[in-house]
This record gives sequence, C-alpha cells and structure tokens, in this order.
Amino acid sequence: MITLLAAPITLFIYIVATFAAVFVWPTLRLRLSSGINALVLPQGDSGEAVVGRWFKGALVLLAAMSALAAFAPAPYDVIGPIALPFAGVRLYAGWAILVAALAWIAIAQVQMGRSWRIGVDPAKTELKAAGLFAVSRNPIFLGMRAMLVGVFLVAPNALSLAVLLLGEALIQLQVRFEEAHLERIEGEAYRAYRARVPRWL
Repeated sequence: MITLLAAPITLFIYIVATFAAVFVWPTLRLRLSSGINALVLPQGDSGEAVVGRWFKGALVLLAAMSALAAFAPAPYDVIGPIALPFAGVRLYAGWAILVAALAWIAIAQVQMGRSWRIGVDPAKTELKAAGLFAVSRNPIFLGMRAMLVGVFLVAPNALSLAVLLLGEALIQLQVRFEEAHLERIEGEAYRAYRARVPRWL
C-alpha cells in the first residue's frame, strides 16, 4: 500500500481527477443545467484579476510538478526534495488529508448549487448558510487549503512548498474580495451570517 501511495503517478492521477471533479465538472454542470457561466474571473489589473491570474499559475505549477514526478523523474529530482521525518506516517497523513479535502469540497459544491462561481460574480447569487456553510463561511477554500497541505506532505519539495505558501496567500486575498462583495450585495443578511459563522472553522 505504501508503495502505491508513494508512487508519483498516484499523485498525478489525483491532481488531474481533482481538477476535473472540483473545477471542470461543476462548471460544466451549471452551464448545461441553467446556462450560467460560472467562470467570472475579471480581466484587467484589478486586485481580483491579478489574484485570479496567480491562481491559474499556481494550478499550472501543481500540475507540472506532478507530471514531472510521474513522467520525468530526473528533472523532478532537481526541484529540491525536502527531507521530512516519519516518512510512512507523513505519507498516510497526507493522503488522508487529500481524500478528506476532496470529499469536503465536493459536498460544499453540491450545496452551493446554482451559486457556484469561479471568481466574484457582480450579479446577485443566493447566500448559502446551510450544510457545510453553517460551520464555515468558506468551506471550498478551506478544503483547498487542506489539499495543498496534503500535496506537500505526499510530495515534500521546494515547488510543493512554494505552491502551498502561494496558494495560502491567494486564498486569503480572494476570500476577502468575496466577503466584501457579499456584504455589499447582501447587506445585513450577510453581516448576521458572518457574525454567527467563522470564516474557516
């Protein structure tokens, strides 16, 4: 089992499957079922646009890292592996986090329904406050944060650490953009929700 979990191809398959499950499929499903385009990342040089572009770059880095590890191990070894203790425990912990994070994100996306967006939609969407949204204001971003930790534990190297730190910074910024937007359009309803539900957990 540990050999399978440590195999670079396993992480590559996970990252590709996760991208399809948490970005492509929900976006496509929403488009087909309601005609809504969930891709609302802005263009230009606003803070939100810059964060969106860096998000895309971080995803490309993650995919490239896993592809190199799976299919070009010699260049991958140059990236700079980080020696962490307790290799077996770390590997199992990393995969437990990755599986739990994927399930958590998938549930949160189903609960978002027609409100699912990638970016801040200027149009009003339904404020979600039930299910996972009753315990965290940002369950999808919380799952993404956990996922980046899991990737680092499974494949600890300079690039996975850089993506973890970059992803954390971008998520913190994006969450604040989205919360400011929700307060503008939802007003008191959002302020009441924010007062009773924590940003993360």
